[in-house]
Amino acid sequence: MTTDFPPGSEGIRLSRSSRDGDLTVRGGVGGISVQLEELTSGARRIDDLAGDLLDAEVEMGRVLDDLCMFDHQPPWSDAPHVGAVREGHFRLRTVRSGMQELAAHVRACVRDYADAEHWAAAGRRIGINWSSDAGPSLELMTQARAVDRSAMESIIVGLGLGAPEMQKVIDNAPHARDLVLKLFAGNAVPRAISVRQEESVRVDLDTSPAGLLEQIRLIDARGAGFIEVIQVNNGGQKTFVVVIPGTQSAGKYAGGSNPFDEAGIAEGMLYDSEQINAAVLQALAAAGAEPGAPVVAVGYSQGGIHAMNFASDPRVGQEYDVRYVLTAGSPVAGISVDEKISALHLEHQADWVPGADGAANPETRNRVTVSLDTPLREVQGEGALGLGHGLAGYQEGARLVSASSDPSLVRSTAALGGVLGAGGVATATRFSLTRAKAPSSLVPPDARARERHLGGR
Repeated sequence: MTTDFPPGSEGIRLSRSSRDGDLTVRGGVGGISVQLEELTSGARRIDDLAGDLLDAEVEMGRVLDDLCMFDHQPPWSDAPHVGAVREGHFRLRTVRSGMQELAAHVRACVRDYADAEHWAAAGRRIGINWSSDAGPSLELMTQARAVDRSAMESIIVGLGLGAPEMQKVIDNAPHARDLVLKLFAGNAVPRAISVRQEESVRVDLDTSPAGLLEQIRLIDARGAGFIEVIQVNNGGQKTFVVVIPGTQSAGKYAGGSNPFDEAGIAEGMLYDSEQINAAVLQALAAAGAEPGAPVVAVGYSQGGIHAMNFASDPRVGQEYDVRYVLTAGSPVAGISVDEKISALHLEHQADWVPGADGAANPETRNRVTVSLDTPLREVQGEGALGLGHGLAGYQEGARLVSASSDPSLVRSTAALGGVLGAGGVATATRFSLTRAKAPSSLVPPDARARERHLGGR
């Protein structure tokens, strides 16, 4: 870890984002925000102790005054008993003053780092950060054949389309959501989703982050519109894993029957995955999840948005105990979850998709973000959104996460292991999700003509 000495901190050091090989780690127990919280808490405790010492100092001053009056001695007397009390009073004052000075230095450190974070955020908003890294970024984009994450964040922020800005638009204009949704999703609006149970199979589940991402690959291969609910027996307790795939392209006309087409991105980012959440709740109940059961949500790309929205949905919290969320290649900075829920976010430096919300993920004790810098490679069937967005690359990064000794990652993977156990044979129930048809007024004329043509055949 690298360290800095902010002006006025007098040597108080904080660790920046941790670097472990091809991994850069932000947040978690080793994150800077947690360090700042601990420093602030430490300053308060030091102040409390200094206050106690001040009370003792005042009381000792009274004793010294009374003793001098009783012995008819001046305060500077060399009489042994008066001198001993005077020396003790002086030392107590010195310790109290030192503790107050230390608390002031700690607060100066916190203030300087907070100011640095503010200016860094301002730099991101106006593109200074990216411009300073333009050379390496351009090289990375050439390799990935797409915009990288930091450049995408700068572009989105520069256009005023970042998560905070979009939320202000949505809050202040009742119809803005529908307008933006039409622009992003071909006139599609969120519609009810029907859930159909297809099969239940036995699987040999690897409960590591890489193993859970493998389940995403398998459910995506099962067909468009599928999700999976896996029942795990962890020490006699039934725990359930919800597996949500990434975007499954609909081609020219988004907003069809598959809820994970491009229109699903808009539903996740603008409508909090309301219909997807309802469908997942129905699937959990059908898979045998009883109220209060522990749940882990796993999602890739668009699926990560839905997974985080699922964990933050109050309806879900009333039914189940969501313990952990794993996302890969997902823009989830604007989604907040309860502090009792642990979240691990994997983002490749060369992947523009996690930067599509124009913001960095919050650095909190319960949320760890890992920026991957692993070598890019082509994998058949992947790379449509750039080599950095491939699921295989995220699986490789997830294996590095499990092997890392970084304290934030050790704590996060331990939390996942505590929920799911060591893995083994589990039951996977697969469901097909179907989005209801859109009202004809919302379907583009050329799309309606195409539907009639296909229907006539």
